[in-house]
Amino acid sequence: MKKIILSLLLLPVISCATVNSTTNKIVTKTKVHKQSNKGYWQQHVDYTMDIDMNVKTYQYKGTQKLVYTNNSPDVLNKVFYHLYFNAFQPNSQMDVRSRNIKDPDRRVGDRISKLSPSEIGYIKVNSLKQDGSIVKHETVGTILEVTLNKSIQPGESVTFDMTFDAQVPKQIRRSGRNSAEGVALSMTQWYPKMAEYDFEGWHTPPYLGREFHGVWGNFDVTLHIDKNYVVGGTGYVQNPQEVGHGYEDKTKPLNVPSGDKLTWKFTAPNVHDFTWGADPEFIHDTYKMDNGIDLHFLYKKTLEAEYLENWKKLQPKTAELMKYFSENIGQYPYKQYSVIQGGDGGMEYAMCTLITGQRKWGSLFGVTAHEMAHTWFQFLLATNESKHPWMDEGFTTYISNKAENEILGEGKENPHAGSYRGYNYVVGNNLEEPLTTHADRYNTNTAYGIASYSKGNIFLSQLEYVIGKENVAKTLKKYFEDFSFKHPTPNDIKRTAEKVSGLQLDWYLNEWTQTTHTIDYGIKAVNGKEITLERIGQMPMPIDVEVTYTDGSKESFNIPLRMMRGEKPTNATVITDWTFAHPTYTFTTQKDVKSVEIDPSKLMADINLGNNTYPVK
Repeated sequence: MKKIILSLLLLPVISCATVNSTTNKIVTKTKVHKQSNKGYWQQHVDYTMDIDMNVKTYQYKGTQKLVYTNNSPDVLNKVFYHLYFNAFQPNSQMDVRSRNIKDPDRRVGDRISKLSPSEIGYIKVNSLKQDGSIVKHETVGTILEVTLNKSIQPGESVTFDMTFDAQVPKQIRRSGRNSAEGVALSMTQWYPKMAEYDFEGWHTPPYLGREFHGVWGNFDVTLHIDKNYVVGGTGYVQNPQEVGHGYEDKTKPLNVPSGDKLTWKFTAPNVHDFTWGADPEFIHDTYKMDNGIDLHFLYKKTLEAEYLENWKKLQPKTAELMKYFSENIGQYPYKQYSVIQGGDGGMEYAMCTLITGQRKWGSLFGVTAHEMAHTWFQFLLATNESKHPWMDEGFTTYISNKAENEILGEGKENPHAGSYRGYNYVVGNNLEEPLTTHADRYNTNTAYGIASYSKGNIFLSQLEYVIGKENVAKTLKKYFEDFSFKHPTPNDIKRTAEKVSGLQLDWYLNEWTQTTHTIDYGIKAVNGKEITLERIGQMPMPIDVEVTYTDGSKESFNIPLRMMRGEKPTNATVITDWTFAHPTYTFTTQKDVKSVEIDPSKLMADINLGNNTYPVK
């Protein structure tokens, strides 16, 4: 289905930004956005924010100037902002949901319900103007509803000026102050953030602790904070000689102003979020890659010696990860990336990640690999995570598993085996829900996690079985080339794989993501040279079969699925295709059969491997 066809008078004009390689300042220019779908459009935002942080009270005051460009063909009468910190208050939807779900996140539990007034989070909008005139607005939980004085016409830009007060919540989920590892500030989703409006309309889900969706734009952020705090995050520091703390050019003199606070100035081009972390005990290391990308590492100097050593060891390995993802998905487009100790586990953000730092080496590398891989799927492709979390978490799991396997030399035949085990667990315990379920609507956190991470991963690993490993590798590169910075949908990855492979895959997208149909094929009978297979599960698949003959020789067969209208590249003997409607399939070999095995690769997510071999192993 086409997203939206614009009128012939309205071109999809997008404001694009690059960074001057010398000054790291944003250079913005407007051009027609190139994409195969000529009806494509997306909104654009430019933020200018000035933030004054009190590290004693964990409160801050902010001003925000937001220039919003309506590139849609629609007239907008309202706009909406996310106020994520409001979730960290007793009786918020996030609190109530956590206290009622069967298997609450242990980091949240009932902790929000116990927060005191000085520990809660909030963002209070004090004033809001549209093009200089006060505009009506109402805070409803984590959403600010704005009724415009004047509608925003297609192609029109308006300016919103806001003042706000906010308080950083006690560290509970992702954001917060004074984490379990003692990091002072993990500042994620901390500012009034314009909601996304696209071909589906406004996206304004309440914040219940799941994922995010945002509008691309340029950020100019000024932060005033205690001079002892070291800051890292999204964007390029514009005044390194004034802030020091490892950002300065060592060949030039520092020019640190007097006073109790430092003023940090950041710019970030063409991102859909802005995150920062800060602590007075941060070590700041910079690892310079040969391709001109700087990797920043910020972690507490008070960590135990083992953990400090792991953070040093992590730095060249992170460069290897950056190279791997750029080569296997697409080139990282920014000039820096930061790995920052903070948060409550691992979470991806624009040009950075926040991870917990007291980790064994394997865990530290693994979380960094996963969160960095999110840069491609969550920040550069940026599918709507609330609606399609499997396209972010699952694809990230797929590529980070492969990266870890190669970079650490693990030698795993199937680095995704854990995802298959997780999928079999939810199926076996009747917990599975379709991947089309909204991230906030899963009955259990277990179902959400396995669906998004494991079944989403299997979508690609199993696709290797369906269309061939080489075609999947080509699909990822083409997917990134065609849809980076464009918020792709499930149909976009499906169509990309179809174009690469020449095969029809609508059945695969439908069965795997829109249903809970399972795969179960078995060997029904073997009589001399005749083999009969049966389809027991509801989901059809092409079938690979390895036959061992009584003389000790082996032969591989590929049975195409008729609705694919073709078969993957293979060295196997390709025989007559199998239709969905026929429950059994019989073929005859040239020699007497000793044993048979369905799918020796184990990439097909067959829920019952016990009937996949003859004789039964």
